Amino acid sequence: MAASACDAGHLELIEDEGLRWYRSSPAAERGFCRHCGSSLFWRPDHGAHISIMSGTLDVPTGLKAYEHIHVDSASDYYTIDDGLPRFAGDPAPETVT
Repeated sequence: MAASACDAGHLELIEDEGLRWYRSSPAAERGFCRHCGSSLFWRPDHGAHISIMSGTLDVPTGLKAYEHIHVDSASDYYTIDDGLPRFAGDPAPETVT
């Protein structure tokens, strides 16, 4: 999975009628398309940012990979060899922008 993130106040949805939120953990919600079930967003309760599933964005996105998180749970078929920073879980707070 690849995701991007932005400050919650910077995300502007043109239309959100088909968007549904699901409480996926005690600390966050996930946003899904109510028609097809596609995962679109991840929103932590602290509200500082919202993660956007990169595959849902039209090209050209202008996105570039920044780091890999939760590499401790990657399957054995997944090789990370691009030289970007890796974190076993979430990155240290000072690296999150």
